[in-house]
Amino acid sequence: MHYGICNLSIVPIRLIAENSAEMVSQLLYGEHYKILEQRKQWSKIRTAFDNCEGWVQNLQITLLTESEYQELDDTASPQYTADLVSFIETEKNYLLPIVMGSIINTSSNHGYEGSLVSAKKEKTNLIKTAVHYLNTPYLWGGKTPFGLDSSGFTQMVYKINGYGLLRKAAEQATQGDPLSFIEECEVGDLAFFDNSEGIIDHVGIIMDNNYIIHAHGKVRIDRIDHTGIFNNDTKTYTHQLRVIKQLI
Repeated sequence: MHYGICNLSIVPIRLIAENSAEMVSQLLYGEHYKILEQRKQWSKIRTAFDNCEGWVQNLQITLLTESEYQELDDTASPQYTADLVSFIETEKNYLLPIVMGSIINTSSNHGYEGSLVSAKKEKTNLIKTAVHYLNTPYLWGGKTPFGLDSSGFTQMVYKINGYGLLRKAAEQATQGDPLSFIEECEVGDLAFFDNSEGIIDHVGIIMDNNYIIHAHGKVRIDRIDHTGIFNNDTKTYTHQLRVIKQLI
């Protein structure tokens, strides 16, 4: 078994080993992973944080030893960057831009002087983090302030506050405890929505006074009720409510 770490700003994880393939997720600076299969130009990886699998170019991989990987895996409270964009100073004194939610490893020889967060935060802090992403454009497979999808958004908000979510909306819907009525939900709970085939394909974070923050075209705030999400701009329902889950 081989291991790696992301030492670049953002690295795409592809569905298959091609540059033009669908991006299923992204690696952010400091995230580590197992290498499941190696080819001449690509490697199949499994991320440590959420077990997401996909293909990464070998040119974008920095190898770790098993002991280095295990040390990162055993870190109880990783340190995440709290600024939308900040910089790492590399060993060659180059400045590398990194985005919110990247991981700073204290044993690394890279320098960092920005804001950091670690350990689990109060549930009320979730919305404070979420609004930092307002107006971020929707990007399938993305999870950065420059583009993200609905589950990438919820995953990053929870991650920065010390809680782990799986990568896809349908996977996240398997976590936590379901609530019977929308009136039972609290600020920070997750609302899941399904398509016409009954497949959960969207997720957002509950706010005060029957509002929800979610990624649809961009990260935006809309109304939510028993039916689903009501878009304030188009005056139509855009998503059908399936279930609300409480993880904290």
